[in-house]
Amino acid sequence: MSQFKINSITDKSGYCGPVIAGVSTNNSTGCMIIPAGPTEHRGGRGRLVFVGGFYPSPHANIGTLDFVDIATIGNATDFGDLTVVRTSQQMGSSGTRGLLAGGAFPGTASYNTIDYITFQSGGGASEFGDLSLIRAKAAGVGDGIRGVYAGGENPGSPFDSYDYIEFVIITTLGNGSSFGDLITPALTDSSVADRTRGVICCTSTLEPGNSSPNNTRLNTLEFITTAVGGTSQDFGDLTIDRACGNGVSSSKTRGLFYSGSPGPGPHRNTIDYITIQTKGNAIDFGDITTSGNQDGASHGSNLTRSVNHANTDGNTIEYLTIATLGNTQDFGDATHVSDSKGGIDNSNGSIE
Repeated sequence: MSQFKINSITDKSGYCGPVIAGVSTNNSTGCMIIPAGPTEHRGGRGRLVFVGGFYPSPHANIGTLDFVDIATIGNATDFGDLTVVRTSQQMGSSGTRGLLAGGAFPGTASYNTIDYITFQSGGGASEFGDLSLIRAKAAGVGDGIRGVYAGGENPGSPFDSYDYIEFVIITTLGNGSSFGDLITPALTDSSVADRTRGVICCTSTLEPGNSSPNNTRLNTLEFITTAVGGTSQDFGDLTIDRACGNGVSSSKTRGLFYSGSPGPGPHRNTIDYITIQTKGNAIDFGDITTSGNQDGASHGSNLTRSVNHANTDGNTIEYLTIATLGNTQDFGDATHVSDSKGGIDNSNGSIE
């Protein structure tokens, strides 16, 4: 490799020469590509980590994390483990760090634990802090700076739904602080976000005081401005009522809501989409082609491609292109079969 020095080219002031930092590539004899964006993002964006869950039969919690690189096609690779073995949902991410909050084991313990992962390091999760409430099946959104956690349930006895929203600063360690409230106390395990707005799907409610969950299915969408606390506002509705789905976002405009369960009955394979900055009802996008159970599947995106890990009937991973309409296609396989997984990526719609 040739080395060269430049000492005759100055900046606009004429005082000094140009400064080139990071990895630069020359792809021809006529031009040089100057690196763009934060250094930590170069060559490292587009990783999706699948989070925890539990084996469907017999029930046993899983603390395993595994990952895929979204731009490629292939099987998942082991990433490490959660600090506490549980189901868990994402609570926002930056280009380097992802937060995993709350969770439960069906019918028994629930948690207020917040973990974090460093996407490019592997090695599992580390302790971040605690939520204000013990809860599961809540929705997380973020703007790359704040991680926000909304709604959810107390899966103990009596069952109850929450309207509480709290937040943390992703780059620091600490406990959750009050953000505001949802209009609808509900299980909220689907969400999408861009750099300013998070859209949360209220999927079902629990009747307070019952000794067992008595779900009323919902299709309600509410939104928040991530950098500003307060009560959520009405956005619109999904095409069908469902619970236990998930969501992904494109770079700036589109959010997709996947699958879920109408319960009782077969699990939905429907994919809806919305334009995040435009209030209104969701529109049909296509279908998940996996025949297995889609209740509690996990998803992520690299801003152009969305990846879906199916639920209990298999370890299938599928993908689609967010900007087009259509059905999912085969991507590869996860390291294990599990139910009620989470998914978090380092290139969601809130990060540029």
